[in-house]
Amino acid sequence: MTPPGGTLRPPAGQLSDEVELYHRTYTTVLRSSGETLLRVLESAHRTMGSSLHPLAASDEPDLGAFIYATRRLPDAIWQARLVVMGQETEAFERAGLGRSEEWPALEAPARRRHWYDAGNRRLAVLLASTSDLDDVVPTMVAYQIEWNKLRARLRALGSVPGSPREAADMLGGTEEDWERLDAAWGGETGARLLEVAERRLNLRIQLLGGSDVGYARMTRRWWQPVDAELGEDDRPLYFVSSNPHSLVNVLTGFARTNETEVLDHVRSAGAPELLDELQAFEDGRTEGSWENFLYYAARGLLQDGDDGALGRRRREYELGVGIRHLSSRTALRVSAQVFDLARLDPSGLDPRLADADTERLARSEARIVNIEYPLGLAAYNILREVAVSRRALRGVYVLGKAATSRRML
Repeated sequence: MTPPGGTLRPPAGQLSDEVELYHRTYTTVLRSSGETLLRVLESAHRTMGSSLHPLAASDEPDLGAFIYATRRLPDAIWQARLVVMGQETEAFERAGLGRSEEWPALEAPARRRHWYDAGNRRLAVLLASTSDLDDVVPTMVAYQIEWNKLRARLRALGSVPGSPREAADMLGGTEEDWERLDAAWGGETGARLLEVAERRLNLRIQLLGGSDVGYARMTRRWWQPVDAELGEDDRPLYFVSSNPHSLVNVLTGFARTNETEVLDHVRSAGAPELLDELQAFEDGRTEGSWENFLYYAARGLLQDGDDGALGRRRREYELGVGIRHLSSRTALRVSAQVFDLARLDPSGLDPRLADADTERLARSEARIVNIEYPLGLAAYNILREVAVSRRALRGVYVLGKAATSRRML
């Protein structure tokens, strides 16, 4: 495991033998077309000395690693028998699993990735790059190791705690960590620990495909709708990787012009930290940016899929000023936005862009493509595809997260 934003591989010549062995082990065993027991990777995982799973080789539960893994896997993982990984949905159908369009979609709270319930205790997950594999496999191994550690302790105790406080007293760890796990389990610590005590986790995994050619083909499929939106005209293009609400807020001002609705949303359903920050602004206890607060507060209210009146009004407004949103159904769970700079309304620009030359903006032929930041090698694959297909690429900007995977390693 590496820290967020880190990578498995240190500079050339400094890769540990243990990490190299682990990586080689799972990439080798997954080359077969059949199922592989996840537990065959546990020994290499323990030996590796992961910085995010320091107690992997100990009988002591590592709640930090368990919480990390729990939040990056769908909740149904503990009920699964088999996890099938693939680059494209067609691979699942060819393997006889069925059509992904007919499967319930699953979510992992802290990882943007397509998971599905394929039935019969089988889960399917789409991989966007080789670094996705380097993230998913060690995360599942860590989850299984820690689940089975807790199971051993519960069976030795002969009783199951019903609350985070009791769990900390009986199983070890801090009450704060158990409260975090309780939140990930939907407040059902007692019920989930009953399942842990009864069920030994013994997952099987299977990889369909996994070639570099397959990842390149999948990336091209992801890019095609964006490329079609740009059209054949070779106009100047600026490529940005950032949050999907960042440029929209700065270039349209929609959150600022709908301030009342945003604040009503904060007061009625906002997170405690947003309410505290709003109170600090109202009391004059903060020197933060009011625009930044509005932008952050509006991000959930103004999601692409919002079908409320405000969401529909936002979409109509953005279409009118040359902004198009494109979602993705490929393994690359990365949305995109295309901005036509000449159609932007100068009155909607963030006040901190006061020096913008509005007349020149109106004459501009340039477009911006903003993508919801990808992780790992998927970012490289996307940038390569954009650079190859668009000769008039004028600039590349990475804002906020630019993490690479192999985190659990």
